[in-house]
Order: sequence, then structure tokens, then C-alpha cells
Amino acid sequence: MERPTSVVEHELELNLVLSPEHSVPVPARLSYGSHDPYAVHITFHLDTGSPVTWVFARELLVEGTFRPCGQGDVRIWPTLAGGTNKGRRSVLCMALSSPAGDALLEAPLPVVAAWLERAHRLVPPGSELAALDMDGSLAELLA
Repeated sequence: MERPTSVVEHELELNLVLSPEHSVPVPARLSYGSHDPYAVHITFHLDTGSPVTWVFARELLVEGTFRPCGQGDVRIWPTLAGGTNKGRRSVLCMALSSPAGDALLEAPLPVVAAWLERAHRLVPPGSELAALDMDGSLAELLA
């Protein structure tokens, strides 16, 4: 018997940081599903016509909302961005590295934190293994 899959998604605009003074907006979609309970997906809608999706641990994104974490291809940390104290905003920085190049993106931290809360309601931390349909996956492999 196949379990229903639930997905939590959110469309948002990230900033691709080109220099300390200049960034460009990048539309993106955060996605989390009970079918893959350990991972988050971030899809970037680029002008190339082909979206680019990065997949990494939900736990890494959660930890990154509080403190710098990650190594290698994905590093995440919270910070304040903007000029003056009044104009400063909480952002989540994501440094992504691939053979094609490196990118530094800023996401609005309150938006990401609210989305993570929804993902935690879907599959609470620590219950990821119970959310996996091991019997269904095994039957699919053996079919």
C-alpha cells in the first residue's frame, strides 16, 4: 500500500550577490516532501530556461538559520544585510560551489524559517525514518 506524499513549497526571491554593493534577484522555490524526509530542494528559475535544483540536508538548512554550518559544496549562515541599522534585514546566506562555478545567495531569513516550520509540522525532526515507505520502495525495486 502506497503512502500519500505531502509536499511543502514556497516561491521566493533570493539575491545573487555579485559584489558587496551589487546583487541581482533570482526567483526560487523551496520544496520539502515526506517522500524524501531528510532533504530540502531549492530550485532556481534562471534566464536559461532550465531551472537548477540543489538538494541538501534539511538539518543543514535548519542549523544554518542559527549559526554558520556546512563545508564543501554547501555552506549556510545567518547575517544582517543592508546599509543602516533601520534598513538592515535578517538574511540567510548560502554559498554554493559546483564545477560550473560558485554562487553566494541571500534569502530572507524569516521566510525560510517560516517555511521550515511548515516542513517540521509535515515531518517532525527525528521522525524522518518513520516517514519513509521502505516496504513500498523495496517492492518498487524488486518489481
